Amino acid sequence: MQVVDSSQALIARAVAVHASDIFILPSPAGFEFKLRHDRQLVVLELMTQQEGQALINHLKYVAQMDVAEHRRPQVGACEYEIADARYALRLSSIGNFQDRESLVIRIIYGLSESRYFLPEQFQELCALAPRRGLILTSGPTGSGKTTTMYGLAKHIGQDKLVMSIEDPVEINETNFLQVQVNDRAEMAYEALLKAALRHRPDVLIIGEIRDPGTARLAVDAALSGHLVLATVHAKSTFQTIARLAGLGISQPDLRNCLTAISYQRLLPSAQGIACLLDIAGPARLIPALQHPQAQAFVAWQTKLHDLFQEGMIDETTYETFQNG
Repeated sequence: MQVVDSSQALIARAVAVHASDIFILPSPAGFEFKLRHDRQLVVLELMTQQEGQALINHLKYVAQMDVAEHRRPQVGACEYEIADARYALRLSSIGNFQDRESLVIRIIYGLSESRYFLPEQFQELCALAPRRGLILTSGPTGSGKTTTMYGLAKHIGQDKLVMSIEDPVEINETNFLQVQVNDRAEMAYEALLKAALRHRPDVLIIGEIRDPGTARLAVDAALSGHLVLATVHAKSTFQTIARLAGLGISQPDLRNCLTAISYQRLLPSAQGIACLLDIAGPARLIPALQHPQAQAFVAWQTKLHDLFQEGMIDETTYETFQNG
């Protein structure tokens, strides 16, 4: 019972400060318990070897992972209820060269907890969505890309069939048809995408474009008249174009399928974490497609400067995020 209480307390402490990740890492004395909060890793407490391993084993058990396996990488998922709210957790474990295990837990916060510095930016995406085609959201891991996609789909898809394909499903949305990649069952992204199109969704969410096959299917779906919302890892707004080109998508196809691209980051402020977007709609995309190396952002530095001048972010945040 003690380890159950400890795991509940651990998750509660992380949620209380809106941490994005929990780390249980081996240390010389046992284990360290850390949180990623406001871009920093914060050590909260030290645990003995026995306490830390017992906590890892319990969390792995809850997430339906192999408790007996301590070396090979594993992933799992579960939900915890904290203060009458349910939070989805994504777990990843791996052993180091000394056969000591580590566990990282990503906390998925609900759509109701998302906040944008400039709400009109999100509304701009909503206004572009009826054009259909491909809307891409880029940014590093943990920047809220999935939350933005889901928020957009929920806003425009109230009377439509919304289908998502993810690896794994990060946000449980009962009004969407959600499908999860399962390589063991031969349910890879490409196979699921082909099946999804036969379901004739009005809105198709693709968790991540990560290879040429997925990129090709996403573009084909957008060219056939679907609204496709997808994420991709890129370092700036317009680098997204180069990323798709690198995955084999031609310039004519990009011109015909792209409706909008955006880049986003979660920034700390006095009022808590909020999201800043940098959006390129059709008017910006045409010259960017003709000259892909011309610029990295649309108005990122300008918006950062405005937030700093208005006192919404501090000088450290302003300087840190100058380059996205």
